[in-house]
Amino acid sequence: MRTASHALKKGMTDISENYLNCGSREMTQLLSDVRLPQFYRVKQKFDGSHMTDEMIVSVLKGELREVLIVRKRAGNPGLCGMRIAVTAGSRGVANIALILKTIVSFLKENGAVPFIIPAMGSHGGATAEGQKNLLAGYGITEKSMGCPIESSMDVKKIGKTADGRDVFIDRMAAEADGIIVVGRIKPHTAFRGPYQSGLMKMMAIGLGKQYGASVCHAEGFQRMGYNVRTFGSAVIKHANILCGVGIVENAFDETRKIRVLPKEDIERVEPELLKEAAQHMPRILWPSCDVLIVDEIGKNFSGDGMDPNVTGSFATPYADGGIRAERICLLDLSPETHGNGMGTGMASVITRRIFDQLDVNTMYINAMTCKNLNGSRIPCVMINDKEAIQFCLKTCVQADRHRPKILRICNSQFVEYLWVSEALIEELPETAEIISGPSPLPFDAEGNLTDRLPRQRGQRFQ
Repeated sequence: MRTASHALKKGMTDISENYLNCGSREMTQLLSDVRLPQFYRVKQKFDGSHMTDEMIVSVLKGELREVLIVRKRAGNPGLCGMRIAVTAGSRGVANIALILKTIVSFLKENGAVPFIIPAMGSHGGATAEGQKNLLAGYGITEKSMGCPIESSMDVKKIGKTADGRDVFIDRMAAEADGIIVVGRIKPHTAFRGPYQSGLMKMMAIGLGKQYGASVCHAEGFQRMGYNVRTFGSAVIKHANILCGVGIVENAFDETRKIRVLPKEDIERVEPELLKEAAQHMPRILWPSCDVLIVDEIGKNFSGDGMDPNVTGSFATPYADGGIRAERICLLDLSPETHGNGMGTGMASVITRRIFDQLDVNTMYINAMTCKNLNGSRIPCVMINDKEAIQFCLKTCVQADRHRPKILRICNSQFVEYLWVSEALIEELPETAEIISGPSPLPFDAEGNLTDRLPRQRGQRFQ
């Protein structure tokens, strides 16, 4: 498969090279009349309530003690000697290394034998090594965690769903004495329901590895809400789930809340945490624009590369929200996504920089598993940042060419700071303030932006 993938990528590269050699001058000339406006640097204001590292450790250990020891003390021998699997997903969850290390530490302090398992469906190229490498990128290694990381794509049947379908989960998790499911709870990018991204989905899809993920996706996203609930409930019933650790983040990609839920409370409490997560997730305060520029996308920000709950770039008709943009322009892939350009298909234009980094093999395995090809398509490719933005604006049919409405964000996970064109400043929300401007976007001689928007809280404009 890798050989075929490389041959496909080479063919696409040849096409791109042909354009660069023969068509770039013509394109540059055609775009020469597109004048980009002046921009303001703007700060959006969100509720920044969050947990410090010390609070995370204290709260997490306290709730684990309450759920796993105090509540089960009567007639329960405790955790001593139990082999316990702790799940780790593929998303860039805030403080995930600290959270997992704290859980592992608690288990070891109470005599258990913990190990970490990747619970990420088909991500990481659907290979054990690829999934372990993804975790290493988040600082989750055997050395840093102080326990083994058992990565395998083998699954084991544990029972049936209420409607009679077989349920498979990671073999080593199925054979452990207990499982602690860890996951961030937030709105999903492709479907709606009482359970979206969170603990139920981690059990239904993450623990199911590539096989389980494919089965759960088989009926498409129109049935995903039902399948997540049905398979998740079956895992709770048939697997040795000890508890779930639900994580809610704020608009700054910081840990807002951690709840340790006994297995019998997961189905009841998760929908409440989902509502809270939706209220505090990042968003663009403007309702619409002509062109939305996104500096970087990647699987560490969203399963769809850029969270459509922010960008409005949904790959299915089963969810909606976010800003309404006539064109979306993508400039780069994040280093953490390792070439998985899922989400490029929901853009209007990408840069040659993105194209050159694409690992289409990983992308297409991801698309094949989720049964949705929209996010893995390759849109128009422009030679540099400037022409990518100009091409988007040139092809807008609703924009005022003299006063275009353009927004630029770093990524969909961090939108506190952004560039806002002059026409949109007239619509400045009350919960946003101008930092500086107006000034032009800074391009170098190659037509690429020389600045970078802040990627996380605490950073400032360069």
